[in-house]
Amino acid sequence: MVYCGSGVTACSTLFAMELAGLSAKLYPGSWSDWVSYPDHPVATGDEPGAWQP
Repeated sequence: MVYCGSGVTACSTLFAMELAGLSAKLYPGSWSDWVSYPDHPVATGDEPGAWQP
């Protein structure tokens, strides 16, 4: 999942990932939008990749 505040950086990142053969999806909302939904996972704590639903 790729996202950013305005979409400019996210689109460049998504394009680069596709060129590298990696598959990703664009989330059109920003981080502020993502965390406004209580059912979306959010990484927390010191361990990379740790998240709580």
